[in-house]
Amino acid sequence: MKNLVLYFSVYETTKAVATEIAKQTGADLVEIEPVKPYDGDRSHYNALARYAKKEHDEDMRPAIKNKIDISGYDNIFIGYPMWWYTFPMIIYTLFDALDFSGKTIIPFNTHMGSSDGGTYRTIAELEPNATILKGLPIEMSDAERGCADKVKKWLKIININK
Repeated sequence: MKNLVLYFSVYETTKAVATEIAKQTGADLVEIEPVKPYDGDRSHYNALARYAKKEHDEDMRPAIKNKIDISGYDNIFIGYPMWWYTFPMIIYTLFDALDFSGKTIIPFNTHMGSSDGGTYRTIAELEPNATILKGLPIEMSDAERGCADKVKKWLKIININK
């Protein structure tokens, strides 16, 4: 079984979780890079939140800069921060662009209190021909302090290892 960790991260929090998952599973690690970068300066959080809401309200599909090839992978971890109680619109772009049929999708996300916000169900709806495993929602502060133990316990529950 070949594992891939795909992730989108603006503040490096989701990246920290993605890196930990890749480390513990031996997975390849690929960032979902937007053509138009988001402002990663946390002091500009309100502006980012307003823009994320605009993307959501207008059902925008931000373009992905890098070519992502999932053909050689069986298990695909997909990570993202929660924006407006759902995943960022670039994740919709990802699901629009790639065919996950026959793949196992393993979602994970960072949040500030909204858990997964129903996004794991949304992924199952968007990808009915994929198998969706139990996801891992991690609070932003936990992700930033270190999430090795939480990731280890979760990987054991879903029976994914190196």
